[in-house]
Amino acid sequence: MPPTRIYLVRHGATQLTAEDRFSGAAGVELSDEGRQQAALLGERMRSADITAVYSSPLSRTMETARIIAKPCGLEPVPVDGLREISHGHWEGLTRREVEERFHDEYVAWEEDPFTFAPEGAESGVAVLARALPAMREIVTKHPGARVLVVSHKATIRILLSSLLGIDARGYRDRLDQAPACLNVIDFRDPVHARLMLFNDTSHYAERPRVPTRHLSKWWDEPR
Repeated sequence: MPPTRIYLVRHGATQLTAEDRFSGAAGVELSDEGRQQAALLGERMRSADITAVYSSPLSRTMETARIIAKPCGLEPVPVDGLREISHGHWEGLTRREVEERFHDEYVAWEEDPFTFAPEGAESGVAVLARALPAMREIVTKHPGARVLVVSHKATIRILLSSLLGIDARGYRDRLDQAPACLNVIDFRDPVHARLMLFNDTSHYAERPRVPTRHLSKWWDEPR
């Protein structure tokens, strides 16, 4: 039997993405740019022989999934475990506003976003505890098939860190996920995975994006 192939996609761009605001649990809509990104990915995926589509239940991911799946004639199934990390009382604020208003929290989060969480928010550990079982259930349900899964920036990076054995404390510093990017993961079984494609945006961009503070503050510090 061939491996189960998961096409793991981040949702398309939103206005809050452009403004560098925390929008984990918020119900943000796709921007026109985000819809165009998703439509181009849908054309790319038209011949991928996808048999099922799953998505985080948040509006930006469900819309992305519907746009991509439309050429395949499929309807996305919402999975709560795939939703984005919650940022608690940081939701809707810019990175600069959080640094100024919740300085000590922000410093602790920058140091270890996997185990630390701001007030009312989720840690990376909590995200992994729901997202990894959700992914394994999808793989188990579709042995040898090709499946589209649409999720979010932090959730995808935390999942990939776990599946590939990367220290998840550095998921924000070392792994990027552009809007509407495509990752391809082959699962030999629900536990053993191989990354075949990472953060690919060739359906709408001629070259990879230049890393900015959207990746992490760590990236921009003088060396």
